[in-house]
Amino acid sequence: QVQLVESGGGLVQAGGSLRLSCAASGRTVSYYDMGWFRQAPGTERTFVATIGTTDANIRYADSVKGRFTISRDSARNMVYLQMSNLKPEDTATYYCAAKLPGPRSYSYWGQGTQVTVSE
Repeated sequence: QVQLVESGGGLVQAGGSLRLSCAASGRTVSYYDMGWFRQAPGTERTFVATIGTTDANIRYADSVKGRFTISRDSARNMVYLQMSNLKPEDTATYYCAAKLPGPRSYSYWGQGTQVTVSE
């Protein structure tokens, strides 16, 4: 099993940047496909980005392409989400998640970190 803890959220003005961090413990992140999801109040949780175990399989939601970058530091057992040119519609709670490779659902989730983007 792996335990995940997100950090790095906060309040930022539109056009600004934030880097979210996901610290893993219990097992190395290199075993897992890692993902970032977000949930705004009153909406369902949605996919933001994912990085596969080989770091070659990276995908983004269309809404964040060109602005967000997902990365992994296996030596530090960390996953990051660099967010640039933030927009008010990016306001949400952001969650880090992990799953074993293949057609599986994400099994492990962090508690979330709040990102608020003001006009």
